[in-house]
Amino acid sequence: MLIEPIIKGVVAKNAHPLGCQEAVKQQIKFVKSAPQIKDGPKRVLIIGASSGFGLAARIALTFGGAKADTIGVSFERGPNEKSLGTAGWYNNIYFKKEAEREQRTAINIVGDAFSQETRSQVVEAIETYFEGEVDLIIYSLAAAVRPKPGSEEFWRSAIKPIGESVTGATISLEHDSWVTNTLEAATEEEAQSTLKVMGGEDWESWIDELINAESIAPGCKTIAFSYVGPEVTHPIYLDGTLGRAKIDLHQTSHALNLELANFGGNAYATVCKALVTKASVFIPGLSPYLLALYKVMKDKGTHEGCIQQMQRLFSSKLYGQEKIPLDGERLIRMDDLELDAETQSHVTEILKNMDENNFQTLGDYQGFKQEFLQLNGFAQQSVDYSQQLNTSDFIKLVP
Repeated sequence: MLIEPIIKGVVAKNAHPLGCQEAVKQQIKFVKSAPQIKDGPKRVLIIGASSGFGLAARIALTFGGAKADTIGVSFERGPNEKSLGTAGWYNNIYFKKEAEREQRTAINIVGDAFSQETRSQVVEAIETYFEGEVDLIIYSLAAAVRPKPGSEEFWRSAIKPIGESVTGATISLEHDSWVTNTLEAATEEEAQSTLKVMGGEDWESWIDELINAESIAPGCKTIAFSYVGPEVTHPIYLDGTLGRAKIDLHQTSHALNLELANFGGNAYATVCKALVTKASVFIPGLSPYLLALYKVMKDKGTHEGCIQQMQRLFSSKLYGQEKIPLDGERLIRMDDLELDAETQSHVTEILKNMDENNFQTLGDYQGFKQEFLQLNGFAQQSVDYSQQLNTSDFIKLVP
């Protein structure tokens, strides 16, 4: 089987296992050469561990100085005779191989992070492999739906503005074209459903579950990832359904901080930089902003991907410091380089002139698309994509 990228609109429909393996190796190589994490955690639970910030955090904490053992929870699809499965499936497999090569424990639990069954598996794994306690809990879920407890119904997130419609551009990665979309304002029901999926309620229920199971070590910390962004993205993001959910997440961090104080621990929402993710490419207005941001930050030498963000978070903010640097709302700001005044001034200037005719030249479209492809194991220079793959070789692999 020859695996070539299949893109429909802004959705990648397949993954390349060997490209995923290479992506994991490249991230490991980076964290080993970066400033190392000092006094880091030793037993870490990552809820949402198979891609993006969750995977990068797992790699940073295992190979970037802390030498942590990890339990990773993710909901991924494995290979069968017709498909090779999802990128996250292979990220889990190849991360575990690399971790075990350096005598680190890496437990992969593949299941629905919203289900009680998965939570019970996690508590059992903590008891079995971590002597019953974790030092750090990372909440990095990026789900579109969440089951309603005790029901067969779901809450479904809706990325929409609140109050009035917003018009913005997305980029069709399938056709390399600029597409203008108008999003109608969310109903109150859609806003509430998005809050239920992407807000802090599930994070809080996970921490409560672990407290009740006596799985919290003295000094245990927990973090969840968020985004705020500059004023230009606020109509669709901060002022929309996503923003309302993120504000709820921030408020949850304060409540959890009080709970974990009983164990000498803390809880923080961590505001990250805008990046190409499987979700961000859907948000009208955000793709042009990303093209301009990538162009400016790469020119300034300040651009960071997920792995650079996570290594810097753990090595210079969360661990090894006398005092964790927080803003006035108790947020850890990893978007500090993005929101630099000079950077934003240049980004705003590019966006004023960007349209469907010049977006590929004014912004960093090639870098944008390359990063998108790499999420699924493509566009890795050292991988021979003309190589035929035998599906049966990958069906044998298990996370």
